[in-house]
Amino acid sequence: MAELLFETYGVPSVAFGVDAAFSYKYNQQRGICQKDGLAICPGFTTTHVIPFVDGEPVNRGCCRTSIGGYHVTDNLKQLLSLKYPHHMARFTWEKIEDLKMEHCYIAPDYALEARLFQKGSKEAEDKTRCWQLPWVPPPIEEPPSEEEIARKAAIKERQGQRLREMAEAKRSSRINELENQLHGLEFLLQQLAQVEEEEISSFLSKTGYVSKQEIESTLTKVSQSLRKAKGESKVEQTENEEKADSSTSDKYPLINVPDNMLTPEQLKEKKRQIFLKTTTEGRQRAKQKRFEEELEREKKTREDEERRLENPELYLEQMRTKYKELYEKVEQRKRLKINGGNANGNSSGGVGRGERLNAAQRERMRLLTTAAFDRGKGEDNFGAKDEDWQLYKLMSKDNDDDDDGADEDEAELARVCSRLQAIDPTFVPKPEPTPSQAATTDVPRVRPLTKEDFQVVLGVERFRCPEILFHPNLVGIDQAGLDEMTGASIRRLASKNEALEDRLTSSIFMTGGCSLFPGINERLEAGIRMLRPCGSPIKVARALDPVLDAWRGASAYAANLQFQQQTFSRVDYYEKGEDWLRRYQ
Repeated sequence: MAELLFETYGVPSVAFGVDAAFSYKYNQQRGICQKDGLAICPGFTTTHVIPFVDGEPVNRGCCRTSIGGYHVTDNLKQLLSLKYPHHMARFTWEKIEDLKMEHCYIAPDYALEARLFQKGSKEAEDKTRCWQLPWVPPPIEEPPSEEEIARKAAIKERQGQRLREMAEAKRSSRINELENQLHGLEFLLQQLAQVEEEEISSFLSKTGYVSKQEIESTLTKVSQSLRKAKGESKVEQTENEEKADSSTSDKYPLINVPDNMLTPEQLKEKKRQIFLKTTTEGRQRAKQKRFEEELEREKKTREDEERRLENPELYLEQMRTKYKELYEKVEQRKRLKINGGNANGNSSGGVGRGERLNAAQRERMRLLTTAAFDRGKGEDNFGAKDEDWQLYKLMSKDNDDDDDGADEDEAELARVCSRLQAIDPTFVPKPEPTPSQAATTDVPRVRPLTKEDFQVVLGVERFRCPEILFHPNLVGIDQAGLDEMTGASIRRLASKNEALEDRLTSSIFMTGGCSLFPGINERLEAGIRMLRPCGSPIKVARALDPVLDAWRGASAYAANLQFQQQTFSRVDYYEKGEDWLRRYQ
């Protein structure tokens, strides 16, 4: 320090002193302490005990430990960070310092105070302090009012009306287009009937058609499209299709003729007619199935509408319950299909495929394995018999009953969802989960944060942190506490004068920032009383201002007329060197 002040800044002179001594002198002049006494200064990083005899410090009796207010603040910061890890950003050093000076205190009996908080008594609750962090309550979602529901329903009705008008305009345009195309094809057939047979090919080349059959087929398709666009009933369409099918049944005259009565060319034609007839019948069966499904849906819609009109509230509640059950059923099936047994509580992910296959899938796997095993036994003659081809039907995925059930549930779910959207303006369908979301198991919902989650409760921390001034071993520092340092300082004095020791203990002076903790005087007095003989006078006093009295004492010392005689000048530093400063008493 002297080298820095003299050589770098060029100060003319400098004086050194101890803050505890300055504070002791300042308070001695104001009658707080006597000429003989002990000055205890728990500072920021260290704690000193200095005995004073006749107003002068006795250096051989001084004690020092590496514990102070810094360690108290750091201990409180660590305890709160461990207790509230999600609020660590709030625990700045300045804020922890304020909490320490505002809430911490010295317990008269540390063990008794700890047991008091362990039991959770009423007294412990009264000593507990709460620090409320900034918290903004989340907005409360209120249910929509009747006016809001009516407004949304009106908006939805207007949107539906516009869509219906657009659909009607598009339908009218489509009908006009099909009617013009139909009239054109009919006119083309009339002209074709008047054309001679030799000129038919040249006439068709100008129209873009290859044959008269192609024009008639196009005319039939356009007529069907026109009837569908005009909204003919399903029964009329079915009757028209049956008439068309009955008229086309005359196109297969060779089907019922025995093979021995046909030529090879006629046999080929017969096979072609059988194929065409089978295809036509399959198409008719598919149309009939769709027609029946449409009738069934219309029947369900009528029944639902009747139930809704009887009791709208009960019907709406039933539909919501049904939607919830179907949605959970479909999602459960999807989770089982994706991650197998994980949905049943097995989170290891090691479920074998055989454990999550149903009966139909296991049978299909068995047939595939058997077929592959049989092929390795010599000649591969699979397919030579008609029974072999039945194996493909058994292995087909169409025989999976669970998949059929899944399709039915999804279709019913879609129907219920559309129905709820039509009758309930407040209904919002649940979104379809992504594959990654469906693959994961159900995650418990996170509890919304409340005001209590932003509260920092100071309980045992209030007296546990400053307790390290008396027991430094709580933070891993193997040194003595304040009361033990006082006894050690008295024992270091050479004289065994009991009267002097009594005078020292009757004027114990506390200074420094840590002396502001409530209860520190009483605790120090009780600790020293355990070290001194019975009946020894003990009095502990605190400085008028433990933080600034050291500066005030130094200021008064510098204002003294003899101050210039007690300083080290730059000339002395250059002549005698810095070692001379180390020998200063």
